[in-house]
Amino acid sequence: MKKIRLHTKIFLGLILGIVAGLVFGEKVLLIEPIGTVFLRMITMIVVPLVFVSLMLGTASLGDVRKLGRIGAKTAVYFVITTIIAIVIGLVLANVVQPGEGLNENIKTELYKDYEAKAQDGIKHMEEKPSIIEILINIVPTNPVAAFIDGNMLQIIFMALLFGVVLTLIKEEKSKLIINFLDGLNDMLIQVVHIVMKLAPYGVLALSAAVIGQYGIDILITLLKYSLVVIFGLVFYGLSINSLSVRFLGHTSPLLFFRAAKEAIIIAFSTSSSMATLPVAMEGVEHIGVKREYSSFVIPLGATVNMDGTALYQGVSAIFIAQIYGIQLGITGQVTIVLMAVLSSIGAAGVPMAGIIALALVLKQLGIPLEGIALILGVERLLDMVRTSVNVIGNMACAVVIQNMEEK
Repeated sequence: MKKIRLHTKIFLGLILGIVAGLVFGEKVLLIEPIGTVFLRMITMIVVPLVFVSLMLGTASLGDVRKLGRIGAKTAVYFVITTIIAIVIGLVLANVVQPGEGLNENIKTELYKDYEAKAQDGIKHMEEKPSIIEILINIVPTNPVAAFIDGNMLQIIFMALLFGVVLTLIKEEKSKLIINFLDGLNDMLIQVVHIVMKLAPYGVLALSAAVIGQYGIDILITLLKYSLVVIFGLVFYGLSINSLSVRFLGHTSPLLFFRAAKEAIIIAFSTSSSMATLPVAMEGVEHIGVKREYSSFVIPLGATVNMDGTALYQGVSAIFIAQIYGIQLGITGQVTIVLMAVLSSIGAAGVPMAGIIALALVLKQLGIPLEGIALILGVERLLDMVRTSVNVIGNMACAVVIQNMEEK
């Protein structure tokens, strides 16, 4: 009998989880700890793997100018794709107008159920540091604390700095450290392989818990809005990334998405770009992306690239404005584009990043922040889709950057 591949098992786990959630409802929360253990195990390996692989990748570049060039290209790519994602979201929201015709009773019910959670998101937004403070805080005062807290921006900064320093010291000394890091990296990747054997069960438990807890009733209530967001995310995720991979990365989109399957399923079930990091990095390496590129681009993207989240922000801002009867002209929509790009970076590493970023956009446009309560019922389910799109974008960027550099 032909052996079932891991990605097939993970996909079956996802489908069984969704079915279990629909059939058993909240009773299925009993198996959620299985998913939590899987998520903790894969998260456990993220920080050391990112630090070691990024330091190795930087040291292997052997040229500080090359590092700066890759960093600049990566930043430009992320900004451009984020803008494209927002524009797609705005076009769909203006054409379909998901906020038109929402029943007043449903609106009142949503406010009642999710107002407290909305206020929590607004409170987080008010506490969020400015972009200048975030840039300053990239430099850690206590490296150990950065590892304990899992502060990815600080960890990336240290890995880049130490990797550059390895290229500046004598080769006979740096070679010893690089060999040690190379062995340590192989060990960490082996741990990832062991953890991934549990993935089908973890994905089943996580997806069952989400569907069992939130159900699909709320999706039906906000069907128009949900469909616009999901269609926009799927369209952007498949079309724009396929075009980028094909014409900028000179790689077959079919091969790319085949390599990205496991990462997409893990991203969908965990709603965490960080938890997907090890799988995403290994996925692009299977289609020829060198570790020096994957270990730089993908961790950076998981921290600051939010193209899927940006599209969601664009649709959500228009949706809430339409419900309140607020007309957003060209100026307002350009403001959404600019604010979504800035807030994607500004919300990096902050809890409830998607909601905080949306709150910043609404505040700038003068739309009542309480309107966030209208969409929080489907936030968790839509987060699963947009996280998958974020991860696809990070992986596509690694393919593109390597092709640009190798040319």
